[in-house]
Amino acid sequence: MSSDKNYRVAVVTLGCKLNFAESSSIAQRFVEEGFEQVKPFAVADIYIVNTCTVTEHSDKKCRNLIRRVHSLNPDAVVIVTGCYAELKSTEVATIEGVDAVIGHSRKSDVFESALKLFRAKNNLPDLAINTPTSERKETILNLFPAASYGDRTRSFLKLQDGCDYFCTYCAIPYARGRSRAIPSNIVLNMATSLAQRGIKEIVLTGVNLGDYTRVSSDISLLDLLKKLNDIEGIERYRISSIEPNLLTEEIVDWIASGTKFVSHFHIPLQSGCNFTLKRMNRRYTTQMFLSKIEYIREKMGDVFLGIDVIVGFPGESDEEFNDSYNFLSEVV
Repeated sequence: MSSDKNYRVAVVTLGCKLNFAESSSIAQRFVEEGFEQVKPFAVADIYIVNTCTVTEHSDKKCRNLIRRVHSLNPDAVVIVTGCYAELKSTEVATIEGVDAVIGHSRKSDVFESALKLFRAKNNLPDLAINTPTSERKETILNLFPAASYGDRTRSFLKLQDGCDYFCTYCAIPYARGRSRAIPSNIVLNMATSLAQRGIKEIVLTGVNLGDYTRVSSDISLLDLLKKLNDIEGIERYRISSIEPNLLTEEIVDWIASGTKFVSHFHIPLQSGCNFTLKRMNRRYTTQMFLSKIEYIREKMGDVFLGIDVIVGFPGESDEEFNDSYNFLSEVV
């Protein structure tokens, strides 16, 4: 966007690593068109708020942040996107200062929508912008490839989006849609670009990352990891949260054989009680989970494990809570 003035954009992000990757890609589009990216709560001409909706607390935090950026510059354009915007668009639209609510299916439209509103609000003439090719635009509309850089020492690289699991406590499948994979050529090109930017560590992200093999049209997750491992310049990789039933022995064996992938796994448990896991609609048992942890330790020795647990799941009894507590003691 050519202009005599250097207009400013600020991107405020809540939630997961995937959101941070997508926010960075959105911000980069503004920078490429001549905007100056400023810190999230600096005075800006356009604010993009990328939201989360995991809990009621996160919804409240999103509302507070939207009001905060509006107060910083009441004349600024405020665009709200992300999971909260997808699931509760009517509620978000009523918040003072919000100019547009854009869900995940239209996340690729954030820049164009913001620019259109900005020009109208400031009586600016139409300004030429770079438009993706039709093939690239279709890919973006369906998947929105993304990676973060610039504000962190490592990058979050998106491999997959959406989820088909529909766990009873989770709204993400409704917010982000069904599971789908970023084509491997796009992933590899983005990783190569990150290496050229001087990024040394990449965290591979997705809503249900382990599902990549099933929904990919051209390559398995393991084969993609091997291709990423060969990219020059990247020194370390981490796999973000991966379901225990989808972390295969083949992946563990390959990482243990000596690769750029660090000895780190984030594996959600959610409950150490089989009855509760069944009510959560999880796809494994505590026995399967423990077996996977033991296999990882056998193959990799000193390994860091991150484990998510939900306490107070509706209907959870004291006995079920104690089952989780005792199971965690066994895993540790």
